[in-house]
Amino acid sequence: MSSSHDLIKNFDDLVGSRLGEMADLRSDVLRAAEHGIKNVMPECFMKRIRVKDNSLIIKDSLRIDLREFDEVVVLGVGKASVRMAEMLEPILYDRISGGVIASLSSPCECINLRKINVVPSSHPIPSKRSVEASEILLEWAESFTERTLVIFLLSGGASAMLALPAPPVTLEDKIFTTKLLLESGATIDEINTVRKHLSLVKGGWLGKRMSRARVISLILSDVVGNKVESIGSGPTAPDPTTFRDAYNILRRHDLWDRVPESVRRRIMDGLEGRVEETPKPGDPAFQRITNIVIADVGDACRAAASYLRSRGFRCVVLSKYVEGEASQVGIFLAGLLQQFEEGGGRRAAILGGEYTVTVRGGGIGGRNQELVLGSLLKLKDLRRSVIMSVGTDGVDGVSSAAGAIADPQTYHDAIRLGINPIRFLKENDSNSFFNLVGGAIYTGPTGTNVGDLTILASA
Repeated sequence: MSSSHDLIKNFDDLVGSRLGEMADLRSDVLRAAEHGIKNVMPECFMKRIRVKDNSLIIKDSLRIDLREFDEVVVLGVGKASVRMAEMLEPILYDRISGGVIASLSSPCECINLRKINVVPSSHPIPSKRSVEASEILLEWAESFTERTLVIFLLSGGASAMLALPAPPVTLEDKIFTTKLLLESGATIDEINTVRKHLSLVKGGWLGKRMSRARVISLILSDVVGNKVESIGSGPTAPDPTTFRDAYNILRRHDLWDRVPESVRRRIMDGLEGRVEETPKPGDPAFQRITNIVIADVGDACRAAASYLRSRGFRCVVLSKYVEGEASQVGIFLAGLLQQFEEGGGRRAAILGGEYTVTVRGGGIGGRNQELVLGSLLKLKDLRRSVIMSVGTDGVDGVSSAAGAIADPQTYHDAIRLGINPIRFLKENDSNSFFNLVGGAIYTGPTGTNVGDLTILASA
């Protein structure tokens, strides 16, 4: 059992499986991860918004005169959107006319919201609820005037929660296409480029429908590089990608002949000018829309690094832009740990980003667990190092784990149990591996999402 204040539910089990210095090292790394994730929860980053002298001030860089508007409406979608709304409502309370959030939460769970309604949606697989949520938000968008101020709360998960396929594409066709892209190892940017061109709400279409209003989109980024046109598939941002880009992505990943015929027809209609392109940068519809990244994985990295420095580590944030095949990144990071050990002392490094997995097996896993599993063959020869990687939303791939933690003993424990790490890696079965050997990290849904957080440490 773990302490009530732990974000990581099995914290004590993960630390208690080791003795002495390794237990301490694991504890430091896991606590650092908790500090990182908590720093990107709405309770923390929504403090960057305040009202003073009839002005709404955001991150001390944007000031909106509230007296210019007849109504303030709050809309939103994503894993963190309800909690963001709960933090925002007390700030603007009397000024809020109404609003609606599309979320995984059911309306009865949102007892802290008084002015803003919640409509249930679906994630990670969109459903009819996702379609209904999209239609409701579009209805709201049609009602706005020049004297409406819209605060739009956007976070990861929005691509599934807002789904309104463009004819002739059906919801089932879109789900199947997304599944193929995910399994192909396509990046999130590539996946979202295709999804935007199969949608009536993504790729700036929702923003265009709201163009009469003044729109402030507050974005919790889960996309490497914070490209606002890609976060949640960019419902309020102009889209620089094209039908040609979508076509090339499907060709590049050998999926053009595997996607449904309706998807091919939609993209060909776009290529040949029979259907309109997504709204582009420079479109006057976006003149009154401001997209602001309110928090990202860099905030999580800095908080984790600050904790480790307080524990006596020489710690560096290597990058918040890391991408690549998870298992290969794991091998590279194990090499870094080997260099740390050679240098001596307490050393740590933090990385943020989003990894990919090209699915070739039928196992249960996720990109963070696969990264840690991929590191084991190099990690096994070290002495006092730990590697940990988690999805900040608490859900790693198709498993219920958030990620995994490992040290040199992990490999030797597996061999002693008759478990071959290489076989599990080939089967993309990282969650099964860490459940058998030990090391799977469980948090449950965290209420935030900024991508993946990886921590290396040696002592």
